Amino acid sequence: MKTKSSPKRNLILIITLFFMPVWVNAQEVMQYFRPNSKLGVNQFETSKIDSVKFTGLKVKIGANSELSYQTLRDQNNGNVSLIQLTNAFQLPMANLNLDVQLADGVRANITTYLSSRRHEEVWMKGGYLQFDKLPFLHNPYIDNIMKNITIRVGQGDADYGDEHFRRSDGGNTIYNPFIENYIMDEFSAEIGAHVYYHNNSGLFLMTAVTNGELNPTVYAPTQVDAATNKINKYDPVFLGKIGFDKQLNNDFRLRISGSFYTLNSGSGNGLFDGDHTGSHYFGVMENQVLANTYTLTNENDYSPFSGRLDPGFSEEVHAFMGNVFLKYKGLELFGTVENVTGRTINEAKNRTVNQYACDVIYRFPQGKENFWVGMRYNTVTALLPGATTNITINRTAASLGWFLTNNLMMKTEYVNQEYLNYQAPDILAGGKFNGMVFEFSLGF
Repeated sequence: MKTKSSPKRNLILIITLFFMPVWVNAQEVMQYFRPNSKLGVNQFETSKIDSVKFTGLKVKIGANSELSYQTLRDQNNGNVSLIQLTNAFQLPMANLNLDVQLADGVRANITTYLSSRRHEEVWMKGGYLQFDKLPFLHNPYIDNIMKNITIRVGQGDADYGDEHFRRSDGGNTIYNPFIENYIMDEFSAEIGAHVYYHNNSGLFLMTAVTNGELNPTVYAPTQVDAATNKINKYDPVFLGKIGFDKQLNNDFRLRISGSFYTLNSGSGNGLFDGDHTGSHYFGVMENQVLANTYTLTNENDYSPFSGRLDPGFSEEVHAFMGNVFLKYKGLELFGTVENVTGRTINEAKNRTVNQYACDVIYRFPQGKENFWVGMRYNTVTALLPGATTNITINRTAASLGWFLTNNLMMKTEYVNQEYLNYQAPDILAGGKFNGMVFEFSLGF
């Protein structure tokens, strides 16, 4: 983690000092807000319950950070040598969260990555405005409509699927009962607008449009698309979601959702490699010689996504995901079925990837649920660029966790991951890794 001063760090310090007089007396819950703590576990879209009275401008400065120790070991068929691993601490990660209640039902968020595996410097995730009311329009008809509507505008998580509500995001690992995210990790901070409709019956709908880019550009495209033989275009991404989420009785909650994400032509879409922070499995299935050829000669910069799969859908992507979440007392089940087709700009035809995952979690004791045990099975089958046969990656993980308080969490995980049907000289041919990772994290 660098300590060198930078304009971004100085800007953060100025903002913090400017808002400090307000912040000291304003560490209360924001309106329509997901807490950065245990209180936010198993929350998805923010609720339309108006439970916090607006009393004026409020600023909440919060943070997430994590510290992990890993004992992972890996191997392959020996055609390409792997970096030798040892038991050691990973690079700690941290996020800075700034939330501002601007008006009644109007909230802003800015999230900054202070330290992460993918970026050594401070890096801005993005910021957005969320409107659950439109008080400045002074219209009773609109006020009535907004009782069921939420509008989010700016740069933030593209709301594709439900897994991104449970994933680790740099220093924010407190929502995730496991150490890592899915093998194929769906996350991208994109500029756009999301509109939600919530019904008291439990039905919800979402429609959105984004720019589909992790790093937006104003430069005109110059590359030729292999599928059309024309200069590439920068089309918008369209997203949608429909679902049902309701606490059916005191003991049982049911949530079912289906969503899509579609892009016909883009500028390096980042849905499957858009994570600004990187994997929480460090150094597995990596080669030191390749790492040393990079300018920074730093494994963190060389390969931040150890243990994950990026299918390479940078030009065109059409993704569909179905999720189910069941909670009966302390027992939880979260399942995912996903089908994705897409290609790079140099491919004339689409390829297909399928992902399936199931988490089973038991939280105890009843009424507190500050301990848990969990199991996850995650598998991906994919046709990769230039390949003629599918590869498969299987992961099994077992976790054990403890919320010491609502803001402090400890967890440990044993993971076993296998790579099937990779052919030599691919570094993943005959590949597998396993071992333990221990993590301590906080969020407020």
